[in-house]
Order: sequence, then C-alpha cells, then structure tokens
Amino acid sequence: MDRDAICRRLAQQTLTIMRGDTSALAAVPDLRLLYASQPSGRTPVMYQPGIVILFQGHKTGYLSNRVFHYNAHAYLMLTVPLPFECETFASPQEPLVGLSLRVDALRLQELLMAMDADGDLPAPPDNHGIHAALLTESILCAAERLLDVLATPRDARVLGPQIVREILYYVLTGPCGGALLALANRQTQVSQIARALRRIEQHFAEHLSVERLAAEVNMSVSAFHHNFKAVTSTSPLQYLKSYRLHQARGLLAQEGIRASTAAMRVGYESASQFSREFKRYFGITPGEEIARLRQTSPVA
Repeated sequence: MDRDAICRRLAQQTLTIMRGDTSALAAVPDLRLLYASQPSGRTPVMYQPGIVILFQGHKTGYLSNRVFHYNAHAYLMLTVPLPFECETFASPQEPLVGLSLRVDALRLQELLMAMDADGDLPAPPDNHGIHAALLTESILCAAERLLDVLATPRDARVLGPQIVREILYYVLTGPCGGALLALANRQTQVSQIARALRRIEQHFAEHLSVERLAAEVNMSVSAFHHNFKAVTSTSPLQYLKSYRLHQARGLLAQEGIRASTAAMRVGYESASQFSREFKRYFGITPGEEIARLRQTSPVA
C-alpha cells in the first residue's frame, strides 16, 4: 500500500468537499473536517473527546512531559476533554487536512456489547486520557469511504454513521482499545474522572471545590487527586482554571464581549486576576486578544 499516495488523494478529496456543497456533513454529526493553511507555534488548546485523523500536514501535542505526534502515519485519540499545548505544521502550498470523529458513548457501549458476544474485548483498561497510534490501512480505507458518502446527503445520512462505527471498531481493536474500554466501563478510574469532567463542563462558572467533585464520583480527596492527574496529567484546580480560560477566549472570539464580562461569565470574581491568568496561560492579555480578533475578522 502506497500510504503517502492514498493520503494525498484523501487530502484532495477533503479539500474538494470543503470547497463545494457541505450540506451532507450535517447528516454525520460526529464528523468534522479539518483544515489549516498556516503554521502555528506551541499554543494552548482544548480538545474534546474524539479521534483525529490527518491526511496531510502534522501536529505535535504536549501534555505535561508527554509528546504526541499525529500526522498521515499516526492518529490521535482523546477519551476525555483535555487542555494541552499543540504545534501545527502547515503551509498554503501543503495545508493541514484531515477529519475528527466524536466518540459517542452510546455507540461505544453498543459496539462493546456486540464484541462481548464473542468474548473478544480489547486490551485491559488504560487510564490515560490521550493516545497516539499507527494509522492502519483499515482505518484509512474506512475514512476514504466516509469521504465518498459525503457526495450526497442521503448517502451520508444512511451510510455515514455506519462507517463512523466501523472506524471506532478499528480503533477499539487497536492499541487504543484499552482506553476506550476504560471510558465505557463505569467502574474504571477513567469513567469516574470523565463524570467529574462533565460536571466541570456543565457548571464551570460555579464554585466547584475538589471536595465536592470527589464526593460526586465516590472518591476520597486524595484518591480523586491521584486518579485525576493520571487521566488528565494535571490537577483538578488547574484543569478548572484552564477550562474557564478557554471558555472565556471562546466568548471573546464568538460574541465580541468585554474582557470583564467574559471573566464574570466563566466564574471569575476579579477581572484583574482573570487578566493576569489569561496572559500567563495564552501569552497575551485579553485586550490584545480582542485587538487581534478585530484585525482578522470584521466582527471581534
């Protein structure tokens, strides 16, 4: 298999879809196409749970002391929402092109039930929330068929979800299978921490103490700290701070509101503290971020 030739063809096919009628994309809600024509240095990002497959260009992710490379040879998978740093390698001549698939918990449970009928479950549970693994021929072929069905909304609606399920199956039976198994099993540490992360996602603007989060997943505070760091590579309070800052940055970009208003809406009581932590995390002040947005878009 000429992997590079296949990936170049899939990159061109993705670009053709993005430049044409994209209405069929709405029929596959778990799918998102990716494109970037400019490189970016090491920047804080917040990724949602999912599988990232690149056909062209590459990215490097940094989480604590771990480094992840994902490109046309390796995909990235996250089982929980994670803030980390990411470096993008792309250019107008060779843009970054790929797709991401959301990991749907219900589809994952159904798939595991079907596999359990044959007693053929993945590797033992893995507690890490992020992984990179070899992009196999099976995944690439399924990705090609997924792009093919985006030619018409009906094909996408009828066949798209089944192909997404197929890709999830290949990931589940590969090196990352243990991480998905841990997410699906309600008794594992990953599943319990995922519940705490959903609580943060839904109530990040409220006062959330570590004691409260630990109690809600039936852990002692010390066990919660240990397991939280094993899954996310950060502490609960640092994760909450990062999540709030990413949400505030999104508000500045999407709604064009004042920095002080964004601070209050994500749970900060002090606008000055928000500005300090925003600059420490993103490297620029909220005001500089607003100015940058105004330069790159008619609406801040």
